[in-house]
Amino acid sequence: MSLLPYGAARPFLFGMDPEAAHELTLGAIARLQHSPLTCLYSEPRVNDPFTLAGLGFPNRVGLAAGLDKNARCIDGLAAMGFGFVEVGTVTPKGQPGNPKPRMFRIPERQALINRLGFNNEGLDAFLANVQRARFRAERSGTPMRLGLNIGKNASTPIERATDDYLTCLDGVYPHADYVTVNISSPNTQNLRSLQSDAALDALLGAVMERREQLAQRHGRHIPVFVKIAPDLDDAQIAVIAATLKRHGCRSDGSATGALGVIGTNTTLSREAVKGLRHAEETGGLSGAPVLEASNRVIRALRAALGPGFPIIGVGGVLSADDAVSKIAAGADLVQIYTGLIYRGPALVRESAQAIAALRR
Repeated sequence: MSLLPYGAARPFLFGMDPEAAHELTLGAIARLQHSPLTCLYSEPRVNDPFTLAGLGFPNRVGLAAGLDKNARCIDGLAAMGFGFVEVGTVTPKGQPGNPKPRMFRIPERQALINRLGFNNEGLDAFLANVQRARFRAERSGTPMRLGLNIGKNASTPIERATDDYLTCLDGVYPHADYVTVNISSPNTQNLRSLQSDAALDALLGAVMERREQLAQRHGRHIPVFVKIAPDLDDAQIAVIAATLKRHGCRSDGSATGALGVIGTNTTLSREAVKGLRHAEETGGLSGAPVLEASNRVIRALRAALGPGFPIIGVGGVLSADDAVSKIAAGADLVQIYTGLIYRGPALVRESAQAIAALRR
């Protein structure tokens, strides 16, 4: 149990600009993560071992990408009790992202809007931070898993996006437990067009071919996940599912475990926050309003992909019941992000305990 209840710190953080609060918090975690003061925010890790895509996870609750874009705080985040942590999105070259202000709270709906735009320090700095992390030195129980999330630079033409993904895949592969290909952020121009049939097929073909080459080179097989948007109709989901099956299933339809899907990213819809302050800001909406949209996509993916295809569910988890709803919809693992901002580290433990109880 953390010594500093998050409820005591939240009013101070919520009195600040959202991005300033974000940077202050990450800076504090980065400074404290290798010191005894980690106890100020640490939570015991729930022991609920689960295997997915050939990987053993200590529990089924993880951190979604976007919080720690530069992989500065892996060990500090691990101390919050996550079964896995995903960092990034990283791009080959560092880039500033979109102009500020670019992050907005909507507390009435426990929501955020961001248009950060893959702001990060670039692949070299990202990998240096990943290699400094010490979480793998843990000797007790199943180790926390690390996902590395990759994207394309804003300056790279969309027709050359594959080059950026392959550059990042080459760099992160030796250090990842799994790799996520982010093609669903609404804040990089034309990125979501990579979810279309031909574009996704070409991208996955190149990524999975390179994955096989890297597996031979490094002697380890790392699963790849594709992160998709909640703003997809049934026909679009069916097309994505068919493409995923082509690259991630055997001829008999069974999943290989080499490829999975993360559903979902942020939404462009404003229906749930209409009329509230900041509701019309450009960017992706996350938090409670995304829960059902995300679950709808997860249910459709599970129906189309079958029982063995790896699915990670994310979007709108603000309570243990929300986390359980992701599992009920068909997800194997659950991620949180905005819920951590509104609820703090206790949400990780509560969610992991509730999911563990499903198997009792």
